[in-house]
Amino acid sequence: MRVLMNAGPWLPVPPRGYGGIENVIATLVPELRRLGAEVVLATVGDSDLAVEERVAVFPSGRFDELQRPYNQVCGVVPAHQHAVVRRLDRGDIDLVHDHVEAAGLTMLAGLGPDAPPGLHTLHWDLRKHPELYGTFDGGSRVRVNGVSADQLTHAPEALRAHAVGHVHLATPLADGADRRARTEKSPYAVVLGRITPGKGQDLAARLAHSAGFDLVLAGPIGPYRQPADLLAADQRNPDVRFWHEEVAPHVDGDRVRWVGTVAGAARDSLVASAEVALFPLRWNEPGGTAVVESLALGTPVVGIARGCLPELVEHGRTGLITTDEEELGELVHAARRLEEAECRAEAARRFTPATMAAAYLGLYERISAPVPAG
Repeated sequence: MRVLMNAGPWLPVPPRGYGGIENVIATLVPELRRLGAEVVLATVGDSDLAVEERVAVFPSGRFDELQRPYNQVCGVVPAHQHAVVRRLDRGDIDLVHDHVEAAGLTMLAGLGPDAPPGLHTLHWDLRKHPELYGTFDGGSRVRVNGVSADQLTHAPEALRAHAVGHVHLATPLADGADRRARTEKSPYAVVLGRITPGKGQDLAARLAHSAGFDLVLAGPIGPYRQPADLLAADQRNPDVRFWHEEVAPHVDGDRVRWVGTVAGAARDSLVASAEVALFPLRWNEPGGTAVVESLALGTPVVGIARGCLPELVEHGRTGLITTDEEELGELVHAARRLEEAECRAEAARRFTPATMAAAYLGLYERISAPVPAG
């Protein structure tokens, strides 16, 4: 099977630091190829993931352009998608697996009945784009999948009618996680992810002071990856405003620290050494990449029981979850009694790249099967 994997024009694959969707694709593609699939990757020029072929319009990711006015950047995605359509015209692609929000779905639907079947993975909150999702019709050729069961429950009926189920996210860190040596823990909790209201870093920072635990915040603020970058930050950016108004007043450099974007081995060390990975969610997290990474690194998860968290965390074994925000502080202390080995064993069982790739190959075969006559 030859699959065109559409990663979009925003970041390279794998990304340099933050890049949720691009990390998912970088995790999935090597396993698909190991299982025999050929992959044509639609991406940007500085992607270096090994594939059979690359399609790229832009030499590098356009992520920073998202901060510019719409009329200056509205051609970015169409230029990328146009290249995808031109590549499909060669007629040698068996299936398109698309990850481009909104525009990817409409492209697949607009290709016509002679195009290859398409699978569009939904990585985001499905209450967005109600005019699109509430009226979508991809016929029998376009299907969608979620990254958790909870995510699909929030989809409008028209979109849900095209769903073929969900595939939980995976991490390469889960490979052999059950055989990894125990990590020496340090007395802090970590919140890993983009600093934005839905992730709840303001709640975590406030609870660190009131409940008495040390907290490290790691992740970008909009496009700003390090503390020094904020000196020239656009104050109109909503995440920058959230940082200055709701989070920064609690960041004292002692009880609460922000270390900016942390990637690669430094990120893994930060999470593995933490006693707790904290997820003070204020939205229904669809996929939870940072959750499965934390478990694979042997760090119990504490968080709000919403979105995908109850599907990924076994309460009392691999983490502690609650519906009460104020209880989180107590659970941070209680989670220190959970076993690192249990977290790693669960990750090795459920969240390996091979598990995710096998699930996607099953979906590919299902949607590629001929529709019975009559």
